Amino acid sequence: MPLRIIIIGGGIGGLCLAQGLKQAGVDDVHVYERDASPRGRMQGYRLRISPEGESALRDCLPRRAQDLLAATANLRHELGLAAYDEQLNPQWAPEFGDARGDAPDKIDAVDRMTLRRVLLAGLDGVHFDRRFTRFEQVGDQVVAHFADGGSVTGDVLVAADGAGSQVRRQLRPDFRHLDLGVRAILSRTPRAAAIKAGLPEVLRDRFVNVTGANGLRLALMPMVFRDTPREAAGRLWPEVEMDPAEDYYMSVFSVHRDVLGIPDTEFLSMTGEQLRELVLERTAEWHPDLRGVFAHAEAAETYPLTLKATVPVEPWGEGRVIPLGDAVHTMPPTGGVGANTALRDASVLSRALAAVARGEVSLEDAAAGYQAEMVRYATEAIEMSLKIAKWSMRKIDVEPEA
Repeated sequence: MPLRIIIIGGGIGGLCLAQGLKQAGVDDVHVYERDASPRGRMQGYRLRISPEGESALRDCLPRRAQDLLAATANLRHELGLAAYDEQLNPQWAPEFGDARGDAPDKIDAVDRMTLRRVLLAGLDGVHFDRRFTRFEQVGDQVVAHFADGGSVTGDVLVAADGAGSQVRRQLRPDFRHLDLGVRAILSRTPRAAAIKAGLPEVLRDRFVNVTGANGLRLALMPMVFRDTPREAAGRLWPEVEMDPAEDYYMSVFSVHRDVLGIPDTEFLSMTGEQLRELVLERTAEWHPDLRGVFAHAEAAETYPLTLKATVPVEPWGEGRVIPLGDAVHTMPPTGGVGANTALRDASVLSRALAAVARGEVSLEDAAAGYQAEMVRYATEAIEMSLKIAKWSMRKIDVEPEA
């Protein structure tokens, strides 16, 4: 059957879904994104890509896009996670297996902006600066309305508009995320500056977790490009626009709000400079090799966050409005699986909707099957993320399952 699909949200999940549908031969797909351009808002920097996330990307992307993403992925050896206290004394850390090993085309971490550029490559029907306001169901169709007064009609509306989903607000007005009670500061530090400031070699090329006695937690993650995005695009896909990029570390500083002692209204309105100074103040007694990283964090790339989770994950019913990504399963970044779960959604949902377009299954059955599978693996991902949050933070307000 002819199938017109409206995707609200041009983030990672929505764009990956559009790519998967295109590869499956479903052409009438339109993505509506509130950002004015691909750069958009700050939504993070480095993303871990799990084996499941990489498999989903390869399911949805054409081969040239896969090669471009692999060429710009993080250059990393299989060093795993290292844990320390604030004086760099080694601590126990969980182990995570990865059957991919050190495969030369392994995609185990990517720059978020580079990933978005790759996901946009070759896509038609992506509309920026379109802020969704509401939807209505008219017979067998869904009408999406926008702040500019325009509207579009389709057979399916996919809510890929993130943790603050406007679609979910209309469909499930009583929904509330659970607050972990954890407040975080996300920042980026140029790798060259961190190394010059004294970052020891053992910390340079692996995921590092530091849990301090004063209740502050640091996660430090390297992003070392195999090739710079512009060089890789020039070689593999010259038509793809890439932003300038340099190697960096993404850092996430986390503390429970009781220890932070600052009201949310004040914390969430702090500038990058104020947030950086707050971290330096709270880590005054930490090892100097760590403080050098804090001092060189880019103030313009430093932001406050609150950590939340969706518990339990639930399907949205049998209608023509189908959820994807953080709109239905927000999770804390501690497990590094939020984006990967959205990518899995895109892969599973693109196959389901393609089967509908081929006349192999009804839309109702396809949507129900996708949501049942999504609830299963998203619930596992959130529980894992909560357990890691509990291990690294010691105190959170949402207890994981035993």
